[in-house]
Amino acid sequence: MSVPLLKIGVVLSTMAMITNWMSQTLPSLVGLNTTKLTAEQGGYPDRSVGVLPANPEESWQVYSSAQDSEGRCVCTVVAPQQTMCSRDARTKQLRQLLEKVQNMTQSIQVLDQRTQRDLQYVVKMEDQLRGLETKFRQVEENHKQNIAKQYKAIKAKMAELRPLIPVLEEYKADARLVQQFKEEVQNLTSSLSLLQQEMGAYDYDDLHSRVVSLEERLRACMQKLGLCGEKTTTLSDLATHRLNMCHKYTDPSMRVDAGLSNITAKKVMACGKLTGISDAITIKTSGSRFGSWMTDPLAPEGNTRVWYMDGYHNNRFVREYKSMADFMTSDNFTSHRLPHPWSGTGQVVYNGSIYFNKFQSNMIIKFDFKTSTISKSQRLDNSGYSNTYHYAWGGHSDIDLMVDEGGLWAIYATNQNAGNIVISKLHPLTLHIIQSWTTNHPRRSAGESFMICGTLYVTNGYSGGTKVYYAYHTNSSTYEYIDIVLQNKYSHISMLDYNPRDRALYAWNNGHQVLYNVTLFHVIRSEQL
Repeated sequence: MSVPLLKIGVVLSTMAMITNWMSQTLPSLVGLNTTKLTAEQGGYPDRSVGVLPANPEESWQVYSSAQDSEGRCVCTVVAPQQTMCSRDARTKQLRQLLEKVQNMTQSIQVLDQRTQRDLQYVVKMEDQLRGLETKFRQVEENHKQNIAKQYKAIKAKMAELRPLIPVLEEYKADARLVQQFKEEVQNLTSSLSLLQQEMGAYDYDDLHSRVVSLEERLRACMQKLGLCGEKTTTLSDLATHRLNMCHKYTDPSMRVDAGLSNITAKKVMACGKLTGISDAITIKTSGSRFGSWMTDPLAPEGNTRVWYMDGYHNNRFVREYKSMADFMTSDNFTSHRLPHPWSGTGQVVYNGSIYFNKFQSNMIIKFDFKTSTISKSQRLDNSGYSNTYHYAWGGHSDIDLMVDEGGLWAIYATNQNAGNIVISKLHPLTLHIIQSWTTNHPRRSAGESFMICGTLYVTNGYSGGTKVYYAYHTNSSTYEYIDIVLQNKYSHISMLDYNPRDRALYAWNNGHQVLYNVTLFHVIRSEQL
């Protein structure tokens, strides 16, 4: 029991003891019961009264009187009743005290009732206080638990956001770059305004003469490039034979070894920036939903062999068709068995060998078709594999090998780059990394990608409406967002690679082998004329 209740109990016990004592002890203290008769030694009765009554009715009365033999008077008296002492001063005082005691008793009883009522109220308040205290403890415990949960949630969130810090830094750099672009656009706008004013100063005849002059200069350029009098082929011609190469130049970046002199002598298309992609042309419908097919960009003139690989894992058989016509019209092929199953659809045939990613590893293998042996194997350090950093469609597409005018490339992602795309140029003989570039594009957000003239182009998806929307230029280590439509004719692209010899994109679209022609913008400088 709490301290307030103990104090109330002590008060009530004390008041009860006082009332009992006053009701039992006070009459005897004031002499209410002290009237008595005593007898002297001679046998005569004597009267001893505690009070002297003033009223005769309350005094001693003679009942009878006589004289004994010795002549002494013998009287019979009646003693007054003990209650007949109301007029005694002490009796009045006693009554007053008794009245006061009664009043005090009543007051104490009233006080006792109030105390009992207050005691009940205090008991209820104590219960309520205990309940409130319990609730406060529960609230405090819940608050501590909530704080702990919130701290764990914040800690987990911070762990998720920590890899994005370098991305944020890149965004800051991009913001500065955008500001520079904005300033350049403003300068360009002013330059265009001046040009517009200058053009407005010429009349129609002057403008016509300028156009004629430009046409003549363009013809001269075409003659120097070997285009004059020739007609470029289309993808429909490519269905029966390979595209004839019209633009001829030697790429210095391909001189990676003295033994590759035959590679540098190959005739390839002039480099430029991707500006358009034609509609899809279906070459054949075969195989499963996923796969890859390709031709060798460094094959000799007249060699139109087609290499066909169905599936994206747990397969090691490669089909070889002698020509594009055989691939389209027949099933006559030669089967090559690889020493290991491949992973994904990022294989490439380059200068008579196939380069592929070994299944469930980050190992790149170069397999020579002529000798049917592994000529080189090399691990791609820190790269993800086994669906760690795959394309958006999955399929163990962690490592994508590809070829462009500059040589052999590997596209992958690492933990060090927070799962974003890494571009590495590989030596075709040793498979060592010559140079690498880190981008800010998440690997898993990319549908597919391909290299053209040292620029990586990334699609926004693999199904439905598809477009090429991201480009990273390795020559300047910069990127930009573009918008080039890519017709997704069969709604699921699982392979997309560029062939610099054909200037075409090879794609595997939901069990269909298709081709896309590409348009490149090439700036011809005056010193080249």
